Amino acid sequence: MADNLNLRGGADRSRININEPHEVRYWTDALHVSEAELRTAVASVGVSAEEVRLHLGMAPQTSASTRSSTSAA
Repeated sequence: MADNLNLRGGADRSRININEPHEVRYWTDALHVSEAELRTAVASVGVSAEEVRLHLGMAPQTSASTRSSTSAA
């Protein structure tokens, strides 16, 4: 299935498509890495954004609902 450029948001940001220039730009900016580092990480762990974050030594991203429920406790 082709990448729908009109769809943005959570589902679109859970996977990294290194074959789409706009995705490479987004992820290199979001993760503060070079294109080569991004491609190496995706080749190592796959297209899951969470796995790439972990591979790069970054903390997993939490959702707003998780943060609000833990801060209320």
